Amino acid sequence: MEFYLDTANTDIVKKLHHCLPLAGVTTNPSIIAKERKPLFQVLQQLQDILGDNTQLFAQVLSRDTNEMIDQALHLHETFPTLVIKIPVTLEGISAIKQLSAKNIPTLGTAVYGSGQGFLAALAGAKYIAPYVNRIDSQGGNGIQVANELQTLLTQHCPHSTVLAASFKTPRQVLETLMTGCGAITISPDLAQLFLSDPAVFSALDIFENDWSNAFNQNFF
Repeated sequence: MEFYLDTANTDIVKKLHHCLPLAGVTTNPSIIAKERKPLFQVLQQLQDILGDNTQLFAQVLSRDTNEMIDQALHLHETFPTLVIKIPVTLEGISAIKQLSAKNIPTLGTAVYGSGQGFLAALAGAKYIAPYVNRIDSQGGNGIQVANELQTLLTQHCPHSTVLAASFKTPRQVLETLMTGCGAITISPDLAQLFLSDPAVFSALDIFENDWSNAFNQNFF
């Protein structure tokens, strides 16, 4: 199971990288734009923080196959271990197919249907990213799409991994994980929600008060 943060904020990544069991960081053009820094500068800073044992993702911007490939090759030349995110359109699938032939790892992104994601896997994408909450927002069932896609990949494309994305609540994350998907990416805020239940800190207060009342001293 691979757990990623969906962000380009280097301060947050630096903080959480030392706390959470991160497999790496995913980005997209909107996330990069929010930082108001050049793409390659942000990627280099993230790479420096993450080190060599984690994975970094970046997305092409064009909708044209040849331009996607050119952008992907430029990214790959500077960051050889980068996974290139390609939108799963007809042009994008063509780019995925050609990049895979060059052994450049890709992620099929902006996936709103299991069949759409399955075609990207057949074209050679290493990862497929269904947009769980965005599917829900359109009246669909994002978790069901993730589950269908996982079944398709298990049966027909075991070389590809579902990397589920777009979440609003911790419950969405947990239910998607129970589909058996191999990877997931969530925002830093959502990641920290898993560890911020007030009841946890209330329990710790009780433990400390009970110990102090019984022994009137620290642990040692």
